Amino acid sequence: MSNFSHNTQEDPIFNLIKQEEVRQAEGLELIPSENYVSANVLKAMGSILTNKYSEGYPSFEGLSWQETQIQERKPDVNFHWNEDQISQQILPNYRYYGGQTNVDRIERLAIERAMKLFHADHANVQPHSGANANEAVYFAWCQPGDKILAMNLGHGGHLTHGSPVTRSAKIYNFISYGTTDDGDLDYEEIEHLAETEQPKIILVGYSAFMKIPDFKRIAEIGQKVGALLMADMAHVAGLIAGGVHPNPLDYGFHVMTTTTHKTLRGPRGGLILSNGNVASPLKKPEHTLENIPILIDRAVFPGTQGGPLEHIIAAKAVSFLEALQPSFKEYAKQIVLNAKALANSLIKHGFILQGGGTDNHLVLINVQKSFGIDGKFYERALDLVGLTLNANAVPGDKGGAFRPSGVRLGTPAITTRGMKESEMQQIADWMKQVMDLCLKAKNEEGLNQPDIQNQLSKIHQAVIELSLKFPVPAIINN
Repeated sequence: MSNFSHNTQEDPIFNLIKQEEVRQAEGLELIPSENYVSANVLKAMGSILTNKYSEGYPSFEGLSWQETQIQERKPDVNFHWNEDQISQQILPNYRYYGGQTNVDRIERLAIERAMKLFHADHANVQPHSGANANEAVYFAWCQPGDKILAMNLGHGGHLTHGSPVTRSAKIYNFISYGTTDDGDLDYEEIEHLAETEQPKIILVGYSAFMKIPDFKRIAEIGQKVGALLMADMAHVAGLIAGGVHPNPLDYGFHVMTTTTHKTLRGPRGGLILSNGNVASPLKKPEHTLENIPILIDRAVFPGTQGGPLEHIIAAKAVSFLEALQPSFKEYAKQIVLNAKALANSLIKHGFILQGGGTDNHLVLINVQKSFGIDGKFYERALDLVGLTLNANAVPGDKGGAFRPSGVRLGTPAITTRGMKESEMQQIADWMKQVMDLCLKAKNEEGLNQPDIQNQLSKIHQAVIELSLKFPVPAIINN
């Protein structure tokens, strides 16, 4: 008998997990980087694969397809190998530990599914997060002090794209570009900086940007200066997989990084997709763009990470298979429809949106400009009624990191629960009601006034009633 089992009813950890389950079931997650996974993804994450140490890689034999040249890529490439063969054959591996037969098969399936999903020559499924994925690409291609051109955090970029508080900013020389007054990327600035600074990497990626990047134009800029073209599509990977957002790999980009949660609806983790030659990472290749898949594999392990999380890789494989199903395309399409409906309803209520609306799953509200309150105040007020989003800076923000002028929200999670345009209108109505109460309260302390508390409670009850009509996957029967 195991000597480490204990009474879960006496351990507060399990009680807190249950409370979180209730919170998710009775509230609406509007944070655009959050989503719900299937019961099968949860099952893989909680499997005995967590017991296995698997530093290294499975065999890469058969992973490379060269039927077309990179510059002639087509989204409908047919792969010449199948899952049945992979799941059955014993593969040679490049691991530092024995007992890898099943792990190798699982990881190969994850790789194959990711390649097929995103039309990539290769996939590294081992990054623990999107941040790890980005750092591995920097490490693969750059030397300390090399220049990387990326989006300014204050204009919607990401911490890992050169924010001074991050490790990458201390190692590499990040140069930032921004957005125009209408909320689009400043392509003229990108081209000017690329020509004058000659960066090693041109990075397109964001955490609060509501337009569709012109990947073709950026690719032309990158090709002109000889830069590695990198896209961090963590937020929109699910939209790419679902066919409602362009895939940068189809426009000549060399690398695409992503998280596997958010719109992709998988476990928390990272993924690197790349085009070029695929081979064993044990032998150091020449430092060329054609060899970027091999360079990235070496950069992930042993370059920046130790043992991979094979239980998470298995869960990634499950989510990739789910994303390859026809129903996922309908889900991705509905995410965008819901985001546009939510944005339009908010505009009608007097909310001022960055970029005037959205073309993807993201909405960024300038609440300071709209109603004269900061984003953190509004975030906390919405929390009281079960509407979860996050305070976020807007371009030119003077409020600081902890009192930004905006809030960021999105529709992936509520779309996963089955909500459509009519529910978006209702959510916008509640958001306006809460905003009116914020204006009446004047500050966070004022929310404690009995009459305001009473009105917040009524809204909260209505949110619970709607939430329970759309159960969270995987806890639907609990």
